[in-house]
Amino acid sequence: MRVWQQPISVELLTGIHVDTAVARLGIEFLEVGDDFIRARVPVDERTRQPYGLLHGGVSVVLAETLGSCGAAYSCPPGHRAVGLDINANHLRGATSGWVTGTTRPVHIGSTTQVWQIDLHDDEGRPTCVSRITMAVLAPRG
Repeated sequence: MRVWQQPISVELLTGIHVDTAVARLGIEFLEVGDDFIRARVPVDERTRQPYGLLHGGVSVVLAETLGSCGAAYSCPPGHRAVGLDINANHLRGATSGWVTGTTRPVHIGSTTQVWQIDLHDDEGRPTCVSRITMAVLAPRG
């Protein structure tokens, strides 16, 4: 079932992130399906922590970006989605290549949404699981 209430595409998502942290970290949007968005982040000098692993905060940036985009584009036109809470469980470190994330809705309500984000490395091994709760704000009067 298609969850999007507004036009959405890889090109639109890429375009709204020009000159943002998403672009600076090298995050690339890959695919939009009927109920998911997929993007990836490189594991390189921009995104590693001192031990040579993908920084956990970068995993959360990828997760929050995916969940926030999912919520924003599944809202009715004129509504906004803003973050209330995000959590992340880091399961495996990545030292090179790409980490790819996919978000899907857990709950799409009229005032809140919950999105699950699963991140994995190039071998398909899970690196992080995250969940974001979003508030849906109606247009002001």
